[in-house]
Amino acid sequence: MVRLWAVLAASIVLAGCATGRVSFDNVTPAAPVRVQAEEFRPQGPGAFPAVVLMHGCHGVSPAVRGWGRWLRARGYVALVVDSWASRGLGEQCTPGEDLPNTARFDDAVGALRWLQSRPYVDRERVGIIGWSNGGAFSMAAVNGPTAERAKRRGVEIPPPGYQAAVAVYPGACASLINELSVKPLLILIGADDDWTNPAECEELTLKQRAKGADVTLVVYPGAVHYFDVEGQPRVFLSEVENRNAKTGRCCGATVGFDAAANADAHRRVGEFLARHLGGRA
Repeated sequence: MVRLWAVLAASIVLAGCATGRVSFDNVTPAAPVRVQAEEFRPQGPGAFPAVVLMHGCHGVSPAVRGWGRWLRARGYVALVVDSWASRGLGEQCTPGEDLPNTARFDDAVGALRWLQSRPYVDRERVGIIGWSNGGAFSMAAVNGPTAERAKRRGVEIPPPGYQAAVAVYPGACASLINELSVKPLLILIGADDDWTNPAECEELTLKQRAKGADVTLVVYPGAVHYFDVEGQPRVFLSEVENRNAKTGRCCGATVGFDAAANADAHRRVGEFLARHLGGRA
């Protein structure tokens, strides 16, 4: 039986073309990485709001590109950042050597800087959305303490920074529970997600909102990881690394499409970004 992650990785190559392939330097001090990306741009001169898209551990998938096209149709420049291919990496879901956490954060800051330099982008209206592993960095991009730590190693988010962030089944709630989102944040996760923990996102929301953060959490009953990946059967991936795996195992997580959760997620993302970035819902 072919491993599902391998099938997903192969589908990345077969996915349709975007508006254009671009690249930019990330902001890692003294050792910037040239990062590959795909840009989905509306017709016309702009200036358009923009959204950076950060993929999960399987890499840039047809589902992420689908979100890029969906955002473009609503008047956003959508920039799909490919952190893996830029470093010659395949999928990063199975156990192995991980990139330092700062690498993808630096990609996100480099993407913001690149978009702000485009004449057709409104630099005051740039947001970010990430899935799973990528959701960790969409959250970090609007986290105040993360920005302070980045400054200490020579990385500064170019003002005015990201104006809103969306995290879809993110892998970072546990590490950010006691920190502070300084821009609006929307978190979407399935109640039955056994790869990322909805209870940790609930705790984050309560604690950060108590500090005044604008954090909204939506938990979808019965939904699991990849609830927005159309055509994804509900299966158990035994190979994937999972810190939430049951005692005695390193790995394994349930994934599967959920039509109701997917539809509601698109509606909520559309309304959230329209409210904070000014595109169409």
